[in-house]
Amino acid sequence: MNPLFRSVLATAASAVLALSATAPLAQDFQERTIKFGHLNNTDHPVSFGVKRFSELLAAKTGGKFKVQEFPSNQLGNEMQQQSALQGGVQEMSAPATTSLAGIVKEFGLVDFPFAVSTFEQADALLDGPLGLALIARLPEKGLVALGYWDLGFRNVTNSKRPIAKAEDLEGLKLRVIPNPVFLESFKAFKANPVPMPFAELYGALEAKAVDGQENPFAVILSNKFFEVNKFVSATNHVYAANIVLVSKRFWDKLSPAEQKAMHEAADEARRYQRQVSRAAAQKAVGELQAKGMQYNTIAPAEQARMGAIVKPVLEKFASSYDPAIVKLYNDELAKVRK
Repeated sequence: MNPLFRSVLATAASAVLALSATAPLAQDFQERTIKFGHLNNTDHPVSFGVKRFSELLAAKTGGKFKVQEFPSNQLGNEMQQQSALQGGVQEMSAPATTSLAGIVKEFGLVDFPFAVSTFEQADALLDGPLGLALIARLPEKGLVALGYWDLGFRNVTNSKRPIAKAEDLEGLKLRVIPNPVFLESFKAFKANPVPMPFAELYGALEAKAVDGQENPFAVILSNKFFEVNKFVSATNHVYAANIVLVSKRFWDKLSPAEQKAMHEAADEARRYQRQVSRAAAQKAVGELQAKGMQYNTIAPAEQARMGAIVKPVLEKFASSYDPAIVKLYNDELAKVRK
């Protein structure tokens, strides 16, 4: 045999052996079905993220892992799905991080108004030490997190008037996520915040039980809030993220190779989902206007003033959180704002 050919064969054989020592094999994966529930419709970026995650996970497990998507509250509201994950009867969900403040109150830090002003700042905060420190607190609550997806900056819609300054919120009955930070923040603007499950929101707006609500543009469009609210204001008051959750009871049944495949698929899906979500938000503004909504922005100086109004509320909440996490939050925030 030609010495050069022999050398090439030996090198190739070594590469195959090295790869087989580290690459997962078909027998590393069992047939598994994952129920993945979320609140959004199938035309929403969260749903696109679930579909991409499903494709990636199937490819990484040789088709052994099958993800069944249950959109539009089919498996219940956020709290019901959280309980189902903790109980091991549902495998995955992708709620807003706000829903976790009831079991790990430091997640309230993510909801502090006017903290970040760009997507780059938000990603750096959540993908860095702060986001990881919050995720580390979930396993003891029966949950495992695989990272953060984009929901977008939250904006106010209502049936009464444009919101151009803090005073325009006064007296408005606004549905908010059942989260203490949201409730107290809107009270600081003298609004009348009403905690309410998302599934009940459209009906409440239609019946005039509430004047308005606050959500990212893509959520406003996908759920047809333009049919029941005339005004949409780019308050950008909070950057909202979804968090990809797995039932710890399910997670603990997985082999290391299976867990690795889940992590990798979630990481790759996250990059895709964020791109889709941010493009959808930009497009949604034009579509909402085309549907008849009156759109306005808020001057940066007024946003800074609104941030100052709500600051005492944030300081009050921060004082009740773990001081180490609060320090980490402030340190990381200072870094990402530079």
